[in-house]
Amino acid sequence: MASNLTLEPRAVSAPGKVLVAGGYLVLDRAFTGLVFGLDARIHVEIEPIRTKSGVTLSEIIVRSPQFREAAWEYGYRLTEADGGIAVTQLTVVSRPHAIFLLISELNPSFLFFCRIPLSPSLVEFFVTSFLDHATAPPKSQQQHSHDSALRKNPFIETALTYALTYISSLQPQTAIAPSSINILADQAYYSNPGRPPTPNSHFLNFNVKLSDAHKTGLGSSAALVTSFTAALLSYYLPKDLFDIESENGLRVLHNLSQTSHCAAQGKVGSGFDIASAVYGSCLYRRFSPSLLSSLPSPSKPTFVSKLRGLIEGDVWDTEIAKAAIKMPKGLRLVMCDVDCGSQTPGMVKQVLKWREENKEEAGELWVALQKGNEEFAAELTRLATTTPEKDSDKDKYTKLRDIISSNRTLIRRMSLASRVPIEPPPQTALLDSCSNIPGVIGGVVPGAGGYDAIVLLIEDKEEVLVGLKKALKDWKVDGEVEDGVKIGKVGILGVREDMVGVQKEDPGLYADWITT
Repeated sequence: MASNLTLEPRAVSAPGKVLVAGGYLVLDRAFTGLVFGLDARIHVEIEPIRTKSGVTLSEIIVRSPQFREAAWEYGYRLTEADGGIAVTQLTVVSRPHAIFLLISELNPSFLFFCRIPLSPSLVEFFVTSFLDHATAPPKSQQQHSHDSALRKNPFIETALTYALTYISSLQPQTAIAPSSINILADQAYYSNPGRPPTPNSHFLNFNVKLSDAHKTGLGSSAALVTSFTAALLSYYLPKDLFDIESENGLRVLHNLSQTSHCAAQGKVGSGFDIASAVYGSCLYRRFSPSLLSSLPSPSKPTFVSKLRGLIEGDVWDTEIAKAAIKMPKGLRLVMCDVDCGSQTPGMVKQVLKWREENKEEAGELWVALQKGNEEFAAELTRLATTTPEKDSDKDKYTKLRDIISSNRTLIRRMSLASRVPIEPPPQTALLDSCSNIPGVIGGVVPGAGGYDAIVLLIEDKEEVLVGLKKALKDWKVDGEVEDGVKIGKVGILGVREDMVGVQKEDPGLYADWITT
């Protein structure tokens, strides 16, 4: 099998998201969601693993160097019966004179890959024989080492499996070369404090384990899967087979990322977060969940042919309208993080149960909200395309304010009827207070709602942002509110809207973080 010896480093980034309108509605194909991309991005850099002459590896190393112990090593192989590429996380087992990497699905005494330290460097090679049991650690020690060393990341592992399978289907005679991948997140994805490794570094070292990192809810898993998949496709495939800057390339990336993201989650979500990661800000109508039902699991017979047929076929009924959403000049979004938390999956389940049991009332609300969301998108577009002379400064945003207020009234009706805190009273008070600040047009509780965030539409002026920060600095809710939720501080995240989706980056930007 031939190997591509001309692989060069590649880098890709994808934006976060905020669902400004259409929470809950976006789950149903009859309705749409208005989603803005954010300028906080997940970056993925990929480069070759350089090996000594004559050494052959089937290994991909993935690191998230902003966090402690955030590294994953994967072996991969081509399976039989059109099953695609099987990816298995390698388990690191420490020994006095060697590090054994054991495939967890194989016999523990089978040495799949080892690194033996020889001064001053490591010699890497494959071993294809079983070891004598006397040389292996005791079984109990093996199990302990396996459990402690194996840190699963389902989004990375699943995206890798699906992407490599698709790549191998396009280039069946070309071996997949080993590679090293680095994942970096912009600061706004996490509320943990951090320090840059160098004064000019764009990224922070958070110096915590990934499991201890506090996410701010900007859609990190979708941005990760999208940028990770895009980096793999851009790296391993020539431009005539995949071009991230072409419409067909974006379509393939969207379909493949949606498929692997759903598999990693273990459910078929609406997909608005992947859509915004690929295409940027858009008006989104979801795909039919049934189109993923016939896809076999990875390594099962016909997985390759059915995956490729799904990714490249015309069965996708997603509607992504980028032209339907614009941000007028002079306005911007502000994301505010509220120090508390909401259980979104439980909230969604409760709302959908209420909708099923109260079809007439819910149906009227859904239709009214859809109308309000369409009016919101239309008014943003009108303002973005209308010359300033046609509106006075005094009443330019009156209609926009009224639309936001009306939509919030409908959301509160749904919240009350379903007994789900979509816009709970503390958030109502916070939004009302912010809306009275000069230059603030209005705001909503984004996505599925809850206590943990608000998004505001404000005039893009420094004095407005300063006034907002001053007001939020002293904002607090006394005691606990309903459901035992305690509201803490409200902070402004360093993000704003971004109309652009996935994009290529300069690999040299990540030099401070790359270890080879």
